Amino acid sequence: MIGLLTSVLAQAESVWVAPDLDWHALAPELILVIGINLVLLIDLNIAESKKWTIATLSGFVLLAAFIPVVTLGLELDGVPREMFDGRYIIDEYALVLKALFLLVAYVIILMSQNELEEGGYYQGEFYVLMLCSILGMVMMTSARDLISIFVALELLSIPAYMMAAWRKRSSVSNEAGVKYYLLGVFASAIMLFGMSYLYGTTGTTKLTEIGAQLTNGDLMALEVVGIVFILVGFAFKVSAVPFHTWAPDTYEGAPTPVTAFLSVASKAAGFVALVTLIYTAFPNASDVYGPMIWAMAALTMTVGNVLALRQTNIVRMLAYSSVSQGGFILMPLAFAGDPNASGSALNAVVVYLLVYAFMNLGAFAVVIAVSRKTNSGEISSFGGLFGYAPGMAVAMTVFMASLAGIPPLGGWFAKFNAFKAVLDAGSSAAYVLACIAAVNTVISAAYYFKVLRTVWVDDAPDGNTAPINPPQPILAALAITVIGTIAVGVYPRLVAGFGELSDLAGALG
Repeated sequence: MIGLLTSVLAQAESVWVAPDLDWHALAPELILVIGINLVLLIDLNIAESKKWTIATLSGFVLLAAFIPVVTLGLELDGVPREMFDGRYIIDEYALVLKALFLLVAYVIILMSQNELEEGGYYQGEFYVLMLCSILGMVMMTSARDLISIFVALELLSIPAYMMAAWRKRSSVSNEAGVKYYLLGVFASAIMLFGMSYLYGTTGTTKLTEIGAQLTNGDLMALEVVGIVFILVGFAFKVSAVPFHTWAPDTYEGAPTPVTAFLSVASKAAGFVALVTLIYTAFPNASDVYGPMIWAMAALTMTVGNVLALRQTNIVRMLAYSSVSQGGFILMPLAFAGDPNASGSALNAVVVYLLVYAFMNLGAFAVVIAVSRKTNSGEISSFGGLFGYAPGMAVAMTVFMASLAGIPPLGGWFAKFNAFKAVLDAGSSAAYVLACIAAVNTVISAAYYFKVLRTVWVDDAPDGNTAPINPPQPILAALAITVIGTIAVGVYPRLVAGFGELSDLAGALG
């Protein structure tokens, strides 16, 4: 006891050295923190009739956070900025993904503004929670330590649990939130258990130091278990099979803008963490993660597509489509440890996330616009859309064809990049996975074109052919996503240079 007391007193008397903070590098996060408090303060002191201004203010917060992302990108010049002994890094990889999350959040605000105003939901609290979740995602891009990754993951997840159950008077929404929460907590516990194993065996939480100690063929049993548990935890976040069961019910029960947020932003954040871990902490453990991700990719795209074929509800179909798309994003990561494919695999994942954000958000924007008129989420309710809303029909065609991988839209380039990364590996396992993905690409076209057939050929089920007059924010969201989806497909160089291996500081390979 005396020795322990002496040790504590000695530590208390030692000189504490403040960490050297790069305020410019932390500017996006700081602006979001200030913005969250500002939105909360104004919401508490504003009349109910003026609550609509909270959405506008939240949009300005996101745009303000975007400015230092741009200025950092102009100043970085290939040299990453490190803080906390390399545990928090701002590199080109992080900046691209920070920009993605801020842009996605801005589009979600455009999509949700009118639904919140007209549905009587709590507006201020919604935007506070969403900004908190985005802050966690922005932090995740720079986290290079197990602790900071876990903190960022919980910061982005906990608000999402509440947002999923935002329609508190709806039993379906309550069920969605409870399922997401219970399974999310369970997955977080498994992941944290795996992290504790890695810390116990390596003696560090810094990813690059962990990566230096993990070597194929020389891994302890506890290290293998730790890696597997961490992968399982993040497999839940990206709704990979067999950890996908929460996604369809949660997506269908949550408000549609929240569903769009979960299917794009939350999923992308899970992939960001997974990529960071694989390239910085597990680069020399491909014997463990490679077969596991290979199996998950094959199962995820196949199960997602097969179940999507049977859906009659558009949101539930997009939920299984999101599961399937996750399989295509996982596919290159199965060969991230191959020297011939590691660089192209990272590029394929980042490009896919960028393109997927545009086309999936756009599809949900169309669903929101049409359901305002039809009050239905059934695919059949889109019948006759071309007759009374040709602009919406064309937009839906762009998004569905892009998700199916039809050129010259963005989806084809994302899938092309993913196939190229797999084929670069040149192994028999790579060729088999590429064949499975090719078959699934054909299967997915069936349900995407089922929607388009309804839009272009079928008659309006209720005979109501009155034109749709969507609110201006939804039209703005549609404009952003349509332009993004087409531009990337027509001119792939807009995103082709993102996600190079040299952009990810600390990546070994």
